[in-house]
Amino acid sequence: MAKTDLDLMNKLVSLCKRRGFIFPSAEIYGGIGGFYDFGPLGTELKNNIKRAWWKKMVQERNDVVGLDSSICAPRAVWEASGHLAGFTDPLVECKKCHHRFRADQIEKGKCPDCGGELTEAKKFNLLMKTFLGAVEGEQNEAYLRGETCQGIYLDYLNVKDATRKKLPFGIAQIGKAFRNEITPGNFIFRTREFEQMEMQYFVQPKQAKKYYDQWKGWTMDWYKSFITQPKNLRWRQHQQDELAHYAKEAWDIEYRTPFSSDGWSEFAGVHNRGDWDLSRHAKFSGVDMNYSDEKTGEKFIPWVVEVSQGADRAVLMFLIDAYREVETRSGDEDAKHEKEVVLKLHRDLAPIKIAILPLSKKENLSKLASEIQRDLAPYFMTMADETGSIGKRYRRQDEIGTPYCVTVDFESLEDKKVTVRDRDTMKQDRVATRELKDYFKEKFDV
Repeated sequence: MAKTDLDLMNKLVSLCKRRGFIFPSAEIYGGIGGFYDFGPLGTELKNNIKRAWWKKMVQERNDVVGLDSSICAPRAVWEASGHLAGFTDPLVECKKCHHRFRADQIEKGKCPDCGGELTEAKKFNLLMKTFLGAVEGEQNEAYLRGETCQGIYLDYLNVKDATRKKLPFGIAQIGKAFRNEITPGNFIFRTREFEQMEMQYFVQPKQAKKYYDQWKGWTMDWYKSFITQPKNLRWRQHQQDELAHYAKEAWDIEYRTPFSSDGWSEFAGVHNRGDWDLSRHAKFSGVDMNYSDEKTGEKFIPWVVEVSQGADRAVLMFLIDAYREVETRSGDEDAKHEKEVVLKLHRDLAPIKIAILPLSKKENLSKLASEIQRDLAPYFMTMADETGSIGKRYRRQDEIGTPYCVTVDFESLEDKKVTVRDRDTMKQDRVATRELKDYFKEKFDV
């Protein structure tokens, strides 16, 4: 990996902590590997991503409905799904320092930390186990979900009956999943607690290929609608020997990343899961999962086309995609740097849509700025900033991806107009305060 790539990743991680996007979890106690907290701006960014996905996936469609299933499920669920038997990574341990690693990520046969000898690889299950009730034992054994889709399969019949949906139809869910990764890393790319955005589309077996291709197109189009560098996106097909135990066909969407050895990392997947999941749950539960076609009288187990996307990984992808270092452009001398950072986040994803910047802290300017923010806040996420020179404040807003800054100056007290600065074009418009709401509604298409 090139040094410049690592430098970029280090800069991005530093920016995320400094500006309040993402913090190491339990940092005051030394942190906990594979866990992160989303700060004020990170929370807004991830929520915007989830809202954009839900709007396109559920709100704008008649054939997909939503679900919010339980995070915890009994052992039988994971036996049926195949995760207890097949959800494993190869684990090796150093005989000297006792650090553990994934065997398939060790290039040499020695410990990367101390050079010690490694044990033979053994299977390590990634599910996180817990126990329900006061007594520990197999009868009370449960697991935090390793993927959100199992809850969808468990509620498939309930949703079908409650909504009276006919095939084809989908069930979507956004929620937390947990995997006891041996070696989490690359910031929020591989963590032990993460959030998924998944949709399971139930179809007649003969129509699976048609809908599979449609959902592949939908998924790529969704990412392309928000990124600024589409050349960094690509498809990669899973080869036969790397398919998951449930998959008949699988394609990943990959993005060019600064931390991957080959330059590409997986951010989403579209899978043809066949009838694996419903058939297994029917077998293990004894409940009939067959679908009866009213027109033909045919009975069959529906096949499933899955769209699986990581919300946390999407945050990382959009941050990498948006990160730019540009020549100084902040304005006043105190704010200038040789290089300045701009996050060119899509306006729908940007954590803060509009920053209100009074030119000084004088009471009359602060009062007008507060009135403007009060008028805009019901419609847009706003931020008021009156600390430092105007150039420094522009620079701070550029760093967090704010599309528009509203500068309230002394002329504003007389002409009732403010200056609106566009993050990307640097164009400045003089807009009447009474017209600001409509001005921004047009800009954000709301």
